[in-house]
Amino acid sequence: MLDHSNPGNQPVSIDGFVVPNVTQPASESPEQLTPVRRTADMDATLATAQSILEHAKGEQTEELSACGKLICQPFSLIIPVFNEEDAIDQTIAELKQTFAELDSPYEILVVNDGSSDATAEHLATWTDDVTIINHESNTGYGASLKTGIRYAQYEWIVITDADGSYPNHRIPELVNLARKYDMVVGARTGANVTYSKIRSIPKWFLVRFAKWLSNRQIPDLNSGLRVFRKDVAMRFIKLYPNGFSFTTTITMAMLTNRYRVHYEPVDYHARIGKSKIQPIRDTLRFTQLILRMGMYFAPLRVILPVSGLFFAAFIGSLFQDVFFRADLTESTLILLVSATQLGIFALLADMIDKRSS
Repeated sequence: MLDHSNPGNQPVSIDGFVVPNVTQPASESPEQLTPVRRTADMDATLATAQSILEHAKGEQTEELSACGKLICQPFSLIIPVFNEEDAIDQTIAELKQTFAELDSPYEILVVNDGSSDATAEHLATWTDDVTIINHESNTGYGASLKTGIRYAQYEWIVITDADGSYPNHRIPELVNLARKYDMVVGARTGANVTYSKIRSIPKWFLVRFAKWLSNRQIPDLNSGLRVFRKDVAMRFIKLYPNGFSFTTTITMAMLTNRYRVHYEPVDYHARIGKSKIQPIRDTLRFTQLILRMGMYFAPLRVILPVSGLFFAAFIGSLFQDVFFRADLTESTLILLVSATQLGIFALLADMIDKRSS
């Protein structure tokens, strides 16, 4: 109700809402003040404002009650493991502590990829807390993730490594961000990043080539900490390789198909134990993979520049034929035919790609 005792230009309160003084100016005496009567329009406006405030408060309360801290949607966490006896216990313990206060459902899937050390024995002590999937032999990082994706029961998939290099305590935050995107990547661009300088050299070229193919910014091409939708990941499941190129493949698949991808800066620490990556071999595989992904997802950006080079060579050869040789040579015709064929091939490949998608 209106507070008629309010003097001067002081704000007044209408059912808890503070509004400017709606009486006569303060220069007049209290006897001359004329109170404003409450009308139907004022009641309607007040009711609308109260409804908006209650709705906003209700949403905030629902978010806090539905999930302990940051996360609101259920998720499946997949950890591929190969000879991680030194780190697996610490990783699982940290994850259990991080997820202890979450109200929403989650599951932890550990895929033991044919470990030859004591990893299996360490995992056996966590059977009440995690789901353990065993590969009889070592099939690869990507193969382990594909197994986990097929077994996952929730819509959102989280992947991380077992070597202690990623800040797993930020997983709830990343899953919370994923509500607005199709994939959230923990980009290793935070304040504290420990990364091999030798491995960063070939990756510098690969990342720029991937940026050119996708025509998108890529702060981190193959981060192993990310959140994505299971249905989107299953769409490209046949394209994922069995090796370390899984993360590169899903990045290129998402970006070239214009899915919503968000990069969140995270820290990256030195791993526990010995790395399984072989820089020379894996760099060659990454290069082969990106070329293959470019042919599959962005054929025009791969083939048309080659066709353009052949056409430029044709123009140069034709210029020489006309002004110097006074003859149309076979090399000029071959360059023209090659440029034309490559251009037509690029257009057909792009048409097939658009129709299949």
